[in-house]
Amino acid sequence: MFSIFARIMKSRILLTGGTGQVGAELSRLLPELGELAAPGHLELDLANADSIRRTVRDLQPHLIVNAAAYTKVDQAEREESAAYAVNAEAPAVLADEAKKVGAALVHYSTDYVFDGSKNAPYLEDDPPNPLGVYGRSKLAGEQAVRDSGVPHLILRTAWVYASSGHNFLLTILRLSTQREELRIVCDQLGAPTWSREIAAATVRILAPMFQRGWKSNSLAERGGTYHLTAAGETSWHQFAESILDECSHAAPKSSWIATATGGLPLITHRVTPITTAEYPTPARRPAYSVLSNSRVQQSFGLRLPEWREQLRAVFKTP
Repeated sequence: MFSIFARIMKSRILLTGGTGQVGAELSRLLPELGELAAPGHLELDLANADSIRRTVRDLQPHLIVNAAAYTKVDQAEREESAAYAVNAEAPAVLADEAKKVGAALVHYSTDYVFDGSKNAPYLEDDPPNPLGVYGRSKLAGEQAVRDSGVPHLILRTAWVYASSGHNFLLTILRLSTQREELRIVCDQLGAPTWSREIAAATVRILAPMFQRGWKSNSLAERGGTYHLTAAGETSWHQFAESILDECSHAAPKSSWIATATGGLPLITHRVTPITTAEYPTPARRPAYSVLSNSRVQQSFGLRLPEWREQLRAVFKTP
Protein backbone atom coordinates (compact mmCIF):
# COMPACT_ATOMS: atom_id res chain seq x y z
CA MET A 1 0.00 0.00 0.00
CA PHE A 2 2.79 2.43 0.90
CA SER A 3 4.55 1.92 -2.43
CA ILE A 4 1.35 2.71 -4.33
CA PHE A 5 0.78 5.79 -2.18
CA ALA A 6 4.33 6.95 -2.73
CA ARG A 7 4.04 6.58 -6.50
CA ILE A 8 0.75 8.51 -6.50
CA MET A 9 2.16 11.38 -4.48
CA LYS A 10 5.06 11.82 -6.87
CA SER A 11 2.70 12.64 -9.72
CA ARG A 12 1.95 16.28 -10.48
CA ILE A 13 -1.44 17.33 -11.85
CA LEU A 14 -2.28 20.70 -13.37
CA LEU A 15 -5.97 21.62 -13.23
CA THR A 16 -7.39 24.52 -15.23
CA GLY A 17 -10.82 25.96 -14.50
CA GLY A 18 -10.61 24.93 -10.86
CA THR A 19 -13.36 27.32 -9.76
CA GLY A 20 -15.91 26.20 -12.35
CA GLN A 21 -18.72 23.71 -11.81
CA VAL A 22 -16.71 20.60 -12.69
CA GLY A 23 -13.38 22.13 -11.75
CA ALA A 24 -14.43 22.86 -8.18
CA GLU A 25 -15.35 19.21 -7.69
CA LEU A 26 -12.11 18.08 -9.31
CA SER A 27 -10.20 20.35 -6.93
CA ARG A 28 -11.54 18.23 -4.05
CA LEU A 29 -10.89 14.84 -5.65
CA LEU A 30 -7.72 15.06 -7.73
CA PRO A 31 -5.41 15.36 -4.67
CA GLU A 32 -6.29 11.69 -4.09
CA LEU A 33 -4.21 10.94 -7.20
CA GLY A 34 -1.29 13.31 -6.93
CA GLU A 35 0.09 16.71 -6.10
CA LEU A 36 -2.43 19.21 -7.46
CA ALA A 37 -1.76 22.68 -8.84
CA ALA A 38 -4.88 24.69 -9.71
CA PRO A 39 -3.76 28.21 -10.62
CA GLY A 40 -6.37 30.93 -10.71
CA HIS A 41 -6.94 33.43 -13.51
CA LEU A 42 -4.29 35.84 -12.23
CA GLU A 43 -1.69 33.07 -12.44
CA LEU A 44 -2.94 31.38 -15.62
CA ASP A 45 -4.70 33.35 -18.35
CA LEU A 46 -6.15 30.83 -20.78
CA ALA A 47 -6.68 33.54 -23.37
CA ASN A 48 -2.92 34.09 -23.41
CA ALA A 49 -0.81 31.39 -25.06
CA ASP A 50 2.39 32.58 -23.40
CA SER A 51 0.75 32.33 -19.97
CA ILE A 52 -0.26 28.73 -20.70
CA ARG A 53 3.20 27.77 -21.95
CA ARG A 54 4.93 29.36 -18.98
CA THR A 55 2.64 27.62 -16.47
CA VAL A 56 3.08 24.17 -18.00
CA ARG A 57 6.84 24.53 -18.35
CA ASP A 58 7.22 25.80 -14.77
CA LEU A 59 5.06 23.06 -13.22
CA GLN A 60 6.19 20.18 -15.44
CA PRO A 61 2.98 18.22 -14.73
CA HIS A 62 2.48 14.55 -15.49
CA LEU A 63 -1.20 15.15 -16.21
CA ILE A 64 -3.18 18.21 -17.28
CA VAL A 65 -6.93 18.30 -16.63
CA ASN A 66 -8.59 21.06 -18.60
CA ALA A 67 -11.93 21.85 -16.99
CA ALA A 68 -11.95 25.46 -18.19
CA ALA A 69 -14.34 26.64 -20.88
CA TYR A 70 -16.14 29.66 -22.24
CA THR A 71 -19.74 28.52 -21.67
CA LYS A 72 -21.84 31.61 -22.36
CA VAL A 73 -23.68 30.04 -25.28
CA ASP A 74 -25.65 33.09 -26.41
CA GLN A 75 -22.91 35.61 -25.68
CA ALA A 76 -20.52 33.56 -27.79
CA GLU A 77 -22.50 34.56 -30.88
CA ARG A 78 -21.17 38.10 -30.49
CA GLU A 79 -17.89 37.20 -28.76
CA GLU A 80 -16.57 34.62 -31.18
CA SER A 81 -12.91 35.44 -30.65
CA ALA A 82 -13.25 35.13 -26.86
CA ALA A 83 -15.01 31.78 -27.19
CA TYR A 84 -12.38 30.42 -29.57
CA ALA A 85 -9.52 31.70 -27.41
CA VAL A 86 -10.59 29.60 -24.42
CA ASN A 87 -12.39 26.70 -26.09
CA ALA A 88 -10.15 26.08 -29.10
CA GLU A 89 -6.83 27.88 -28.89
CA ALA A 90 -6.14 27.19 -25.21
CA PRO A 91 -6.67 23.41 -25.55
CA ALA A 92 -4.38 23.45 -28.59
CA VAL A 93 -1.59 25.10 -26.60
CA LEU A 94 -2.19 22.87 -23.57
CA ALA A 95 -1.98 19.79 -25.78
CA ASP A 96 1.20 21.00 -27.47
CA GLU A 97 2.89 21.84 -24.18
CA ALA A 98 1.71 18.59 -22.59
CA LYS A 99 3.35 16.66 -25.37
CA LYS A 100 6.59 18.59 -24.93
CA VAL A 101 6.83 17.86 -21.20
CA GLY A 102 5.65 14.25 -21.54
CA ALA A 103 2.26 14.80 -19.92
CA ALA A 104 -1.19 13.49 -20.82
CA LEU A 105 -4.32 15.64 -21.15
CA VAL A 106 -7.92 15.24 -19.98
CA HIS A 107 -10.25 17.64 -21.77
CA TYR A 108 -14.00 18.20 -21.37
CA SER A 109 -16.35 18.87 -24.23
CA THR A 110 -20.06 19.13 -24.90
CA ASP A 111 -23.21 17.84 -26.56
CA TYR A 112 -23.24 21.10 -28.54
CA VAL A 113 -20.83 19.59 -31.06
CA PHE A 114 -23.94 17.85 -32.46
CA ASP A 115 -26.92 19.50 -34.16
CA GLY A 116 -29.58 17.52 -32.29
CA SER A 117 -31.27 16.19 -35.41
CA LYS A 118 -30.84 12.56 -34.36
CA ASN A 119 -33.62 10.74 -32.50
CA ALA A 120 -31.41 8.21 -30.71
CA PRO A 121 -28.52 8.77 -28.28
CA TYR A 122 -25.43 10.16 -29.99
CA LEU A 123 -22.40 7.91 -30.30
CA GLU A 124 -18.87 9.26 -30.05
CA ASP A 125 -18.25 8.64 -33.76
CA ASP A 126 -21.44 10.29 -35.03
CA PRO A 127 -20.64 13.20 -37.38
CA PRO A 128 -20.51 16.49 -35.47
CA ASN A 129 -22.42 19.47 -36.80
CA PRO A 130 -22.51 22.31 -34.25
CA LEU A 131 -25.24 24.92 -34.63
CA GLY A 132 -23.46 27.93 -33.15
CA VAL A 133 -20.20 29.55 -32.13
CA TYR A 134 -20.00 27.79 -28.77
CA GLY A 135 -20.35 24.33 -30.30
CA ARG A 136 -17.95 25.11 -33.14
CA SER A 137 -15.33 26.43 -30.73
CA LYS A 138 -15.60 23.33 -28.54
CA LEU A 139 -15.34 21.06 -31.57
CA ALA A 140 -12.24 22.95 -32.70
CA GLY A 141 -10.73 22.37 -29.26
CA GLU A 142 -11.44 18.65 -29.48
CA GLN A 143 -9.83 18.42 -32.88
CA ALA A 144 -6.76 20.35 -31.76
CA VAL A 145 -6.24 17.89 -28.90
CA ARG A 146 -6.57 14.92 -31.25
CA ASP A 147 -4.30 16.43 -33.89
CA SER A 148 -1.55 17.16 -31.36
CA GLY A 149 -0.82 13.48 -30.84
CA VAL A 150 -0.71 13.91 -27.05
CA PRO A 151 -2.11 11.00 -25.00
CA HIS A 152 -5.56 12.28 -24.16
CA LEU A 153 -9.03 11.67 -22.83
CA ILE A 154 -11.87 13.81 -24.21
CA LEU A 155 -15.00 13.57 -22.08
CA ARG A 156 -18.17 14.98 -23.62
CA THR A 157 -20.91 15.81 -21.17
CA ALA A 158 -24.20 17.73 -21.25
CA TRP A 159 -26.66 19.87 -19.30
CA VAL A 160 -24.18 20.31 -16.45
CA TYR A 161 -25.36 21.80 -13.17
CA ALA A 162 -24.07 22.25 -9.63
CA SER A 163 -25.14 23.76 -6.32
CA SER A 164 -22.98 26.80 -7.06
CA GLY A 165 -22.11 28.91 -10.07
CA HIS A 166 -24.48 29.74 -12.92
CA ASN A 167 -26.72 26.98 -14.21
CA PHE A 168 -30.31 25.89 -14.86
CA LEU A 169 -30.84 24.45 -11.38
CA LEU A 170 -29.97 27.68 -9.61
CA THR A 171 -31.81 29.81 -12.16
CA ILE A 172 -35.04 27.87 -11.60
CA LEU A 173 -34.73 28.19 -7.84
CA ARG A 174 -34.09 31.92 -8.08
CA LEU A 175 -36.96 32.55 -10.52
CA SER A 176 -39.36 30.48 -8.46
CA THR A 177 -39.02 33.02 -5.63
CA GLN A 178 -40.06 35.79 -8.04
CA ARG A 179 -42.74 34.38 -10.36
CA GLU A 180 -45.94 32.43 -9.86
CA GLU A 181 -45.59 30.91 -13.33
CA LEU A 182 -42.48 29.68 -15.14
CA ARG A 183 -42.57 29.09 -18.90
CA ILE A 184 -39.99 26.44 -19.80
CA VAL A 185 -39.03 24.87 -23.12
CA CYS A 186 -40.37 21.32 -23.49
CA ASP A 187 -39.09 20.27 -26.94
CA GLN A 188 -35.38 20.04 -26.15
CA LEU A 189 -34.25 16.74 -24.65
CA GLY A 190 -31.10 15.87 -22.75
CA ALA A 191 -29.64 14.30 -19.61
CA PRO A 192 -29.00 16.77 -16.76
CA THR A 193 -25.69 15.82 -15.18
CA TRP A 194 -24.37 16.84 -11.76
CA SER A 195 -20.84 18.20 -11.85
CA ARG A 196 -19.89 16.08 -8.84
CA GLU A 197 -20.71 12.90 -10.75
CA ILE A 198 -18.58 14.04 -13.70
CA ALA A 199 -15.60 14.74 -11.45
CA ALA A 200 -15.99 11.49 -9.52
CA ALA A 201 -16.21 9.48 -12.73
CA THR A 202 -13.10 11.18 -14.08
CA VAL A 203 -11.14 10.20 -10.99
CA ARG A 204 -12.46 6.63 -11.16
CA ILE A 205 -11.18 6.41 -14.73
CA LEU A 206 -7.76 7.76 -13.81
CA ALA A 207 -7.17 6.09 -10.43
CA PRO A 208 -6.16 2.62 -11.70
CA MET A 209 -3.63 4.22 -14.02
CA PHE A 210 -2.03 6.10 -11.12
CA GLN A 211 -2.05 3.03 -8.91
CA ARG A 212 -0.05 1.13 -11.54
CA GLY A 213 2.46 3.96 -11.63
CA TRP A 214 1.45 6.93 -13.78
CA LYS A 215 2.83 7.16 -17.30
CA SER A 216 1.53 9.48 -20.00
CA ASN A 217 1.02 6.52 -22.29
CA SER A 218 -1.53 5.15 -19.83
CA LEU A 219 -4.01 7.30 -21.73
CA ALA A 220 -2.53 6.32 -25.06
CA GLU A 221 -3.73 2.79 -24.43
CA ARG A 222 -7.31 3.60 -23.34
CA GLY A 223 -7.68 7.24 -24.27
CA GLY A 224 -9.84 8.82 -26.92
CA THR A 225 -13.30 10.36 -26.85
CA TYR A 226 -16.02 9.23 -24.44
CA HIS A 227 -19.50 10.42 -23.55
CA LEU A 228 -20.11 10.94 -19.84
CA THR A 229 -23.62 11.99 -18.81
CA ALA A 230 -26.41 10.95 -16.49
CA ALA A 231 -28.51 7.98 -17.57
CA GLY A 232 -31.96 8.61 -18.97
CA GLU A 233 -33.37 11.69 -20.64
CA THR A 234 -35.78 14.53 -19.93
CA SER A 235 -36.84 17.95 -21.19
CA TRP A 236 -35.99 21.33 -19.69
CA HIS A 237 -39.65 21.60 -18.68
CA GLN A 238 -39.66 18.28 -16.84
CA PHE A 239 -36.29 19.09 -15.28
CA ALA A 240 -37.71 22.37 -13.93
CA GLU A 241 -40.74 20.59 -12.47
CA SER A 242 -38.46 18.01 -10.87
CA ILE A 243 -36.26 20.71 -9.35
CA LEU A 244 -39.24 22.31 -7.63
CA ASP A 245 -40.54 18.93 -6.51
CA GLU A 246 -37.21 17.91 -5.00
CA CYS A 247 -36.82 21.31 -3.37
CA SER A 248 -40.18 20.89 -1.64
CA HIS A 249 -38.81 17.75 0.05
CA ALA A 250 -35.28 19.03 0.71
CA ALA A 251 -33.70 19.43 4.12
CA PRO A 252 -34.43 22.95 5.38
CA LYS A 253 -30.82 23.45 6.49
CA SER A 254 -29.26 23.11 3.02
CA SER A 255 -27.10 26.23 2.85
CA TRP A 256 -26.80 26.20 -0.94
CA ILE A 257 -30.59 26.26 -1.33
CA ALA A 258 -30.80 29.23 1.03
CA THR A 259 -28.16 30.98 -1.04
CA ALA A 260 -29.91 30.19 -4.33
CA THR A 261 -33.29 31.43 -3.09
CA GLY A 262 -31.99 34.27 -0.98
CA GLY A 263 -33.86 32.67 1.90
CA LEU A 264 -37.15 33.54 0.20
CA PRO A 265 -40.08 31.13 -0.17
CA LEU A 266 -40.92 29.60 -3.53
CA ILE A 267 -44.07 31.13 -5.01
CA THR A 268 -44.20 29.29 -8.36
CA HIS A 269 -47.33 27.16 -8.62
CA ARG A 270 -47.34 26.51 -12.36
CA VAL A 271 -44.62 25.41 -14.81
CA THR A 272 -45.98 25.88 -18.32
CA PRO A 273 -44.44 23.99 -21.25
CA ILE A 274 -43.50 26.09 -24.28
CA THR A 275 -41.73 25.38 -27.56
CA THR A 276 -38.28 26.51 -28.58
CA ALA A 277 -39.94 28.82 -31.11
CA GLU A 278 -41.73 30.57 -28.25
CA TYR A 279 -38.41 31.27 -26.51
CA PRO A 280 -36.01 32.55 -29.18
CA THR A 281 -32.34 32.90 -28.24
CA PRO A 282 -29.32 34.29 -30.13
CA ALA A 283 -27.79 30.78 -30.33
CA ARG A 284 -29.64 27.74 -31.60
CA ARG A 285 -29.76 24.75 -29.24
CA PRO A 286 -29.73 21.08 -30.22
CA ALA A 287 -33.26 19.67 -29.96
CA TYR A 288 -31.88 16.28 -28.91
CA SER A 289 -28.77 16.25 -26.72
CA VAL A 290 -28.82 12.73 -25.33
CA LEU A 291 -25.40 11.07 -25.50
CA SER A 292 -24.81 7.33 -25.42
CA ASN A 293 -22.61 6.25 -22.51
CA SER A 294 -22.05 2.73 -23.83
CA ARG A 295 -18.38 3.25 -24.66
CA VAL A 296 -17.35 4.55 -21.24
CA GLN A 297 -19.34 1.77 -19.60
CA GLN A 298 -17.68 -0.91 -21.72
CA SER A 299 -14.17 0.53 -21.39
CA PHE A 300 -14.14 1.56 -17.73
CA GLY A 301 -17.18 -0.10 -16.18
CA LEU A 302 -18.74 3.28 -15.45
CA ARG A 303 -22.43 4.04 -15.42
CA LEU A 304 -23.54 7.36 -13.97
CA PRO A 305 -26.82 7.37 -12.02
CA GLU A 306 -30.08 8.31 -13.72
CA TRP A 307 -30.65 12.06 -13.96
CA ARG A 308 -33.45 12.19 -11.39
CA GLU A 309 -31.39 10.18 -8.94
CA GLN A 310 -28.54 12.66 -9.33
CA LEU A 311 -30.89 15.60 -8.79
CA ARG A 312 -32.28 13.98 -5.66
CA ALA A 313 -28.74 13.53 -4.36
CA VAL A 314 -27.94 17.22 -4.86
CA PHE A 315 -30.86 18.22 -2.68
CA LYS A 316 -29.57 15.97 0.08
CA THR A 317 -26.28 17.86 0.28
CA PRO A 318 -25.91 20.51 3.01
